[in-house]
Amino acid sequence: MPNTDTQAYNTHNPHKACKYVFVTGGVCSSLGKGLTAASLGSLLESRGYGVQIVKIDPYLNVDAGTMNPYQHGEVYVTDDGAETDLDLGNYARFTSAELSKKNSITTGQVYFEVIESERQGRYLGGTVQVVPHITDTIKKRIMRLSQQQGVDIVITEVGGTVGDIESVPFLEAIRQIIHENDSDVTCTIHVTLLPQLANNELKTKPTQHSVRDLRVAGIRPEFLICRSPVLLSQEHRSKLELLSDVTREGVISSYDVDNIYELPLLYSEQGLETKILKKFNLAIREPKLQPWHDYINSARKAKKTVRIAMVGKYVQLEDAYKSVDEALSHAATKLNAQLQLVKFDPELLEQQQEDEWEQLRACDGVLIPGGFGTRGVYGMLLSAEYARTQHIPFFGICLGLHIMVIEYSRNVLNLRGADSTEFKLETKHPVICLLSEQEGIANLGGTMRLGANDSVLVKDSKPYLAYQQEVISERHRHRYEVSNKYLTDLVNAGLMIAGKTADGSLVESMQWSGHPWGVGVQFHPEFKSRPIYPHPLFRDFIKYSLDSKAKRHKSSAPPHPTTEKKPRKSGTSS
Repeated sequence: MPNTDTQAYNTHNPHKACKYVFVTGGVCSSLGKGLTAASLGSLLESRGYGVQIVKIDPYLNVDAGTMNPYQHGEVYVTDDGAETDLDLGNYARFTSAELSKKNSITTGQVYFEVIESERQGRYLGGTVQVVPHITDTIKKRIMRLSQQQGVDIVITEVGGTVGDIESVPFLEAIRQIIHENDSDVTCTIHVTLLPQLANNELKTKPTQHSVRDLRVAGIRPEFLICRSPVLLSQEHRSKLELLSDVTREGVISSYDVDNIYELPLLYSEQGLETKILKKFNLAIREPKLQPWHDYINSARKAKKTVRIAMVGKYVQLEDAYKSVDEALSHAATKLNAQLQLVKFDPELLEQQQEDEWEQLRACDGVLIPGGFGTRGVYGMLLSAEYARTQHIPFFGICLGLHIMVIEYSRNVLNLRGADSTEFKLETKHPVICLLSEQEGIANLGGTMRLGANDSVLVKDSKPYLAYQQEVISERHRHRYEVSNKYLTDLVNAGLMIAGKTADGSLVESMQWSGHPWGVGVQFHPEFKSRPIYPHPLFRDFIKYSLDSKAKRHKSSAPPHPTTEKKPRKSGTSS
């Protein structure tokens, strides 16, 4: 039993006005549950309601921080330093909700909390069980978001698919919340797939089985979001109504669109948020969707194109740099341009493959995003050298800043062997080194410099001109920094400091002097970009890439290192 002197496991909502939407998925993963939750959040906000969205990840990891990008995709970081699933990035881009570690729930977190409580004697010697202790903890974590000021509706997305063994406690917790509240307090949405066969026939059978599995868990879906290549016919809607016990009005067709930011408009046209508000007995206020219409119209009407090269460690997985991809798209749309994003494996650039370099030379700007480990570093150094010497707009993010500094140290300062201690511990010139507070740390999870930190920008620097303000706040996720030992020599050689930490102790941003736009930042600005409000650094990077498009002269041969050959690999590769 829970400790009687605490309300920690009292899950009945004291804020009766708050409503709860639960989004589950079936048939297969990656159907768009996160985009559905985010789109619904944006629609409810457009009707004047305060929204919070929480993601449940059934994996045993405490958070996404130590997970392989090839398996999990991007790690999204919140202001308070939580390393979370990439779906939180979708929530942030579609809504104005302030996200924190409270918006991410994992099996690891839940079991960790329960085990700690048991060790502290909070259960008074009682037997600790999945029901009620695990499910009560899940309910508490979901419902605590309702206690935030201005929150009217909490949307909960359950990761994975119905039928996964690891999802069972979460579905049980949701069933209990539904059972414990009045019918106008909760709403259930199930996202499923209607596959299309070679003869163009859409099949409803997988959805029927998925709904059956959900009902076995004690949850009856009230809305079906049906993913399919084409718009559902009335015949399909009627069939699903008959066989899934969902009203025809509750069957929403989520067919393929060219731009994910069309989804709120697509769902609104079918009345999704209106039907949910009616179910909740909430007022149907006039929607304010014009910004979404304007964004989609701008994207459709853009006649210019801008071709950006992303040279990244994990480009083989589409979602590994999701926030960077979206931030580039936001900026291009703002400038009435269509983004052509070309992703390069740096190991192929290392091999001097002519076709790869030919494609790179056809790009209007070069971006190096974050990453860890030695693999592909030399290819990134070559691409940074190319952008610097050929005056191609360049944007380095986190690792990209480190690459910028290492390349400049080797090829301008002539510091042979200059490197990061992450890549080569015994390097003679550690121009990038471990943060002092990181030394001796063995655990990898949650131990980096994480979350929002203030930076002070140098006036008239490229970042300052982008932000139009001196003090900014951006999110970090890293262990290594630019070494202060080499700063004076770097600055004297033309690598300008563009920003430092608030106390002036660490470099936050640098830029190439005499270059159209060559900027590196230690933080991750991509996490704050929005379709309606593109991030200023991405905006200016795209702007200068467009400006240089007509001016630049293509190199006739791939660049070669000016001072040294490819270094031997050492350390951990990832």
